[in-house]
Amino acid sequence: MDAAMHRRLTVAVCWAMSRRATLDGQERFEDSYALNEEFREWLLCLEDNPDLLDQSVLTVPLFPGVERRPESDGLLEI
Repeated sequence: MDAAMHRRLTVAVCWAMSRRATLDGQERFEDSYALNEEFREWLLCLEDNPDLLDQSVLTVPLFPGVERRPESDGLLEI
């Protein structure tokens, strides 16, 4: 797995863990469980089909006349 892909996956996992902790803190256990199950299915699917990660990440469009910095991979990590 390349570095950009690893960063995106790390951000997604950290978001899910943070969201789950927030939901648990609010005693919204059903929502927490649903998030956990959906995220687990997504991660397991990525093991079998790593190309799906590229399809599930938003890409910033290229605008004419705007120069992109080389360290930026142009992806929005949500």
